[in-house]
Amino acid sequence: MPERSGAGPTTPDATEGYEMADAQCHVLDTSGADPHGEAAFLRAQGPAAPVELPGGIVAWSVTRHDIIKRLAGDRRVSRDPRRHWPAFSGLPADWPLHVWVSPPSAFNAYGSEHRRLRTILARSFTPRRTEALRPGVQAVVARQLGALEALDAAAPGRVVDLRSRFAHMIPTEVICDLFGVPDGMRDDARQAIHRALNTAAAPEAARANLTALLSCLSALVAVKRAEPGEDMTSDLIAAREEERLDEEQLVPTLLLMIGAGSQTTVNLIAQAALKLLTHPAQLARLRSGALAWDDVIEETLRAEGPVRNMPLRYAVDEIDLDGVTIRQGDPILLDFGAAGRDPALHGETADVFDAGREDKSHLAFGHGAHYCLGAALARMEAGLALPALFDRFPGLRLAVPEGSLRPQQSFVANGHQELPVVLRPVPVDDAG
Repeated sequence: MPERSGAGPTTPDATEGYEMADAQCHVLDTSGADPHGEAAFLRAQGPAAPVELPGGIVAWSVTRHDIIKRLAGDRRVSRDPRRHWPAFSGLPADWPLHVWVSPPSAFNAYGSEHRRLRTILARSFTPRRTEALRPGVQAVVARQLGALEALDAAAPGRVVDLRSRFAHMIPTEVICDLFGVPDGMRDDARQAIHRALNTAAAPEAARANLTALLSCLSALVAVKRAEPGEDMTSDLIAAREEERLDEEQLVPTLLLMIGAGSQTTVNLIAQAALKLLTHPAQLARLRSGALAWDDVIEETLRAEGPVRNMPLRYAVDEIDLDGVTIRQGDPILLDFGAAGRDPALHGETADVFDAGREDKSHLAFGHGAHYCLGAALARMEAGLALPALFDRFPGLRLAVPEGSLRPQQSFVANGHQELPVVLRPVPVDDAG
């Protein structure tokens, strides 16, 4: 593995692009300031490029569609740090990526153990179970649109954060349904999830938020042990009772379902709305019937993949990538968000949002053994939320210049901290 360099590039200048701090290693920008520019820079370095992650960890970043797909389906690539990452045991307790890498669950398992744990989780994502959530999603969408309507009625033309008031609320409620959270616990669960998913929280607050969410999930497990139902929490408890799931895997599995599933859907809904608001010609084509909502959703997944990187994977054996050697035990970071913008697949228009393009190939939900079990659910949530939003508020517009939107401070997620909109612009005659 190339050694970590002593310094890294600063936030990139939009006109100058990225420059290597030295020939060895690029320090990954965790602020999310320009994920597409950074991905293009890394893609130009070759099939894999060394990057420094938080905590000084060096990994191989892969940004090319074909290489990501190859490695995601390669049995020589693992997600189990305990078995296949020698440096794991020496990581400090406060390493920022522990929440993604360390929990013992299907997300961080390999081989037969991964297949066993995934089979347990798959019970909650059968077509029947997913379709059974549809009425609940429709009800959540209607309730949130009603809340937005009330806000606008109280103060016509007010600026509303569409992310927190709409996009964030839908998957949070769906998770409560999926986990079987009782009505009496929902308020606490909602608040705990909202706080834990605040990517801009200071370190101390982030640790407190995580502790609160873990406590909430532990309380949920206790309730569902006493009163099981047809939900994911009950499925996991049943698997535990059958000795097919360790006690220590129960809550971490629920935690990672929130982290991976909720952020994906929040960003998908918010990014799709933003793209339509900043591409009025395509919104007009959508309303005329020339484009379908599925076109918008798939193009958003391609051009603005809601998850950029999902840490981490590890080389089980030495892997040769067209002249780049990834040694056994090296960590690997697959940039799924970059795959859809690879010019080798989508040509010169790879960076252009075009819901009418014929080929919308992407890897937004991963590939191979760890393909996202909730992909159909995320698509369903977006497919119900977005048409209802634009039907209810046909005059919806962005309240600030697109360039002033603040990105999530993350190299994992691809979204914005807020999405300020005006639901119904006040006519000029009424504004004064």
